[in-house]
Amino acid sequence: MFSLKGKSAVITGGGSGIGRAISTLFAEQGAHVHILEINADSGADVVNEIVGKGGQAAVYSCNVTDQRKVVSLFNEIGRIDILVNNAGIAHVGKADNTSAEDFERVYNVNVKGAYNCLYAAIPIMKQYGGGAILNLASIAAIVGLSDRFAYSMSKGAIYAMTLSVAKDYLSDNIRCNSVSPARVHTPFVDGFIAKNYPGKEDEMFEKLSRSQPIGRMAKPEEIASMALYLCSDEAAFLTGCDYPVDGGFIKLNT
Repeated sequence: MFSLKGKSAVITGGGSGIGRAISTLFAEQGAHVHILEINADSGADVVNEIVGKGGQAAVYSCNVTDQRKVVSLFNEIGRIDILVNNAGIAHVGKADNTSAEDFERVYNVNVKGAYNCLYAAIPIMKQYGGGAILNLASIAAIVGLSDRFAYSMSKGAIYAMTLSVAKDYLSDNIRCNSVSPARVHTPFVDGFIAKNYPGKEDEMFEKLSRSQPIGRMAKPEEIASMALYLCSDEAAFLTGCDYPVDGGFIKLNT
């Protein structure tokens, strides 16, 4: 079950964190993985790890905010059976202290970047008879989170785009779903804590972990497992849905 043998998968931001976990798992399941990173060096270790285990992978330097570059690269890759829109950036701030520059930066990467990849991938998927698209949303698209105005905006857009794409391409055999993680333990989290709470790293890590009803943060590999299912043929009847991987955050955090 959950074999991706013979499938070509494009994963944006596949060089670290959740993207890295998805890239390595998909390769283990037989996919030819194409990692898009703004700096190709950041994905080289992942490619080397995959190839070292007998898998197929390549990394490409690509800024997802550049539509011409994205379209050109996708056409160069050729057949695309799976697209995972994972690339994204975070931002801390409320509506009245988020600068226009920061708002646009988050929008350009998280929203326009995903749109650019959809714009480039869908014609190719239609040409080859269909495909599976997975967008990385967030619990921030569903519940109110403090100090996450711009980030929540971007993930709400991802959620809405998922529904729109799923509806529009039913007849083209293209499925589109999203995953909404709660807090995931990635290098970004460690860096955020170290930067904002120097000397209190362990204390803050425990506090953030306990904010999840299940009592800990998610592991990147746990998000990757859901991604694998949704992009596999076993999920052929699923489209237009969002799947919280949140340790009970949405329903149990009262």
